[in-house]
Amino acid sequence: MKRLNFVLIVLVTLSMLLSACGTPATEAPKATDAPAAPAAAQGLEGTLNVWSFTNDTRIAAVAFMEKNPNVKINFTMIPMTNGEYQTKVKAAVGTADAPDLVALEAGFVREWVEAPNLLADLNDLLPLTKDLQYYQSVIDAATYEGVTKAYDYEATPGAFFYRRSIASECLGTDDPAQVQEMVADMTKYMETAAKIKACGAGNYYMSSTNADLMTPFLFNRADPWVKDGKLVIDPMVVDYIHFAKQMRDNGYETGAGQWSEGWFAAMNDTLKDANGNPMKVFGYFLPTWGLPYVLQNNAKSQDGASDTSGDWAMASGPLPYQWGGTWFGVLNGSKNAELAKEFIKYCNLSEEFQTKWASGYYTNAKLKEIDPTVPDDMQKQAGDFVSSQIVNEKMAADPTAASAFLGGQNPYVGFLAAASHISAKLMTGSDDAIQRALNDPRDQYLSGNITEAEMWQAFLDNVSAEFPDLVLPEPPVK
Repeated sequence: MKRLNFVLIVLVTLSMLLSACGTPATEAPKATDAPAAPAAAQGLEGTLNVWSFTNDTRIAAVAFMEKNPNVKINFTMIPMTNGEYQTKVKAAVGTADAPDLVALEAGFVREWVEAPNLLADLNDLLPLTKDLQYYQSVIDAATYEGVTKAYDYEATPGAFFYRRSIASECLGTDDPAQVQEMVADMTKYMETAAKIKACGAGNYYMSSTNADLMTPFLFNRADPWVKDGKLVIDPMVVDYIHFAKQMRDNGYETGAGQWSEGWFAAMNDTLKDANGNPMKVFGYFLPTWGLPYVLQNNAKSQDGASDTSGDWAMASGPLPYQWGGTWFGVLNGSKNAELAKEFIKYCNLSEEFQTKWASGYYTNAKLKEIDPTVPDDMQKQAGDFVSSQIVNEKMAADPTAASAFLGGQNPYVGFLAAASHISAKLMTGSDDAIQRALNDPRDQYLSGNITEAEMWQAFLDNVSAEFPDLVLPEPPVK
């Protein structure tokens, strides 16, 4: 599950997912020896060491043990704070402590796939993707020079989620089709932001943070960050900065940081300004996993006094985009490589698992039935959009998949349409580091602490420090 700015590890409510696609770790690294289920007459046997940054992987591990009760899985959770997860896994490679199976987030999956001799070749599993009508972009993201090295259980197109009550009050309708017309492109989005602001007498905001806009803009670039050894500042990156500045200067967004306490508070109507005045936020840009893990998990305030559940709806938004994902790969040299591949075959490449995953089969009661040591708050909510188009189409046609949280909308219908736009063509191994290099200069500029020219120069300096051999362009503004 994961997703792009992982400061959430420190501040996010502990029940959600990142990344994306899943539930990012916020605890100290530790290993959990999940007890093997009662012996079965037949099936796979052995022990598998699995490392991840998300609790979703542990749920998948328990699901695998249900299917294969003679398998024991040692699960280790490591936070992604400041790259801790990536550092620890790489340090373990080639040692006796190395895991067999690793989870890979969208921000660094390309880096690992492109690295020589880090992940095992999994091309022999490709035929399984055909029967599932697996999204090609999910395969492409983990394929380098013709070799596929990981598989993802989810596809992650994005949408625009908005408050029905605010739409009715400020726009005259909460109907998703009509609201979509009002946010159909960035010009209309900005015009609607002005209406939302005026409607609330200064207390209503179009969005919580400028950072929510970053992913839609970056997804619609013509060129990747790195091309032929050169850093590319695509015009859409410049457009994003200018758009974000206009949103900030006009007071159309609250100024809260993405994954910050304020970002979440606005989801349940408890965000307040420095003077204690309420700040109501109209909408959020979130991907598929953002619905169950972020929005639903934070719609109710901690004291239970405020709950926005049922007051949300989803529209396509002004720009198509995707955000996040969690791939599973096998470390090269693993002595349990074949068992690890069986894990991937079931948890990433079987219709049975993906149907259970999407439909909410893995409740806390079910997980505890398989493994009594799982935490009381661990479960897989229904509604995740998986990597099999076949499963997603079944969910879209299932009347029971309609979401009360979304006022009766079936999110699979909208996400299926959005999935036609997802693509891995812009993904490179440098994406995560380059985008993080932009975050602080951007925030300084939007806050008025530096000029735009100084922002671009600071960004280029950050990139140069991270990638000294990368050829840098002239800054867009001098």
